[in-house]
Amino acid sequence: QVQLVESGGGLVQPGGSLRLSCAASGFTFTFVGMSWYRQAPGKERELVASTNRLGDITSYADSVKGRFTISRDNAKNTLYLQMNSLKPEDTATYYCNVRWSGLGYWGQGTQVTISS
Repeated sequence: QVQLVESGGGLVQPGGSLRLSCAASGFTFTFVGMSWYRQAPGKERELVASTNRLGDITSYADSVKGRFTISRDNAKNTLYLQMNSLKPEDTATYYCNVRWSGLGYWGQGTQVTISS
């Protein structure tokens, strides 16, 4: 059974940093690319960052380029999102995502709030 468990969210002041983690199980982590999405209240879920199965190819939404870094530890079956220079508009629930055997899976999400 595929499971994705996000953690690391919280309340941070503008300009601060957070590192999100996504612990994965129930599938062969090293076989697949992974992604982070976010959803703000009243908005559609949007793709934030993706990485390939090795972690050496990454892509980012324009809104987070240069501030966020996606990475993975294949030995720990864990996906990360390092978020720096956080802005109020980064406030959202953040989800990790994987496609496995033709299906998409989501974690429960972790809330990130940027406010002074």
